[in-house]
Amino acid sequence: MTVDDIEGTGTPRDPWRMTTPPGTSSFEAYRDADADPPALVVQVGKTLLRYHLSCIEDLHSMLVAHGDWMALGNADEQKPAVDGTVEAWGRSTDNPVGGWYGIKKGLRGRFASYVPPVLEALGLAEVEHGPRNNRMRAI
Repeated sequence: MTVDDIEGTGTPRDPWRMTTPPGTSSFEAYRDADADPPALVVQVGKTLLRYHLSCIEDLHSMLVAHGDWMALGNADEQKPAVDGTVEAWGRSTDNPVGGWYGIKKGLRGRFASYVPPVLEALGLAEVEHGPRNNRMRAI
């Protein structure tokens, strides 16, 4: 997937239409700066997920500091995230929000499934798109 493959502008009226890194699930995403708190909204089928909007800049900054590829490590909220992965960072008390970027309990996981494609759409990161064990890095 390239930036040119992603449809939409990332607004509520024209959400990005994209797929998870392995390409197995389609979803829509958009920025909602007026939400409380401001959110990156992800619609997967009938499920609506919300992540702190700052996750976009925060993840990019972390990847720049990391300086190399980082495993995504996708996991549901109920499953532990593998240390050293994007998913683990998205839950860590050491990240800029001090914990989960996901806003609603029960729907906070899968950060590494839905946020990396957004960074890719914005031209901030390169994301691998294999069947499993994908990684990302800052551009």
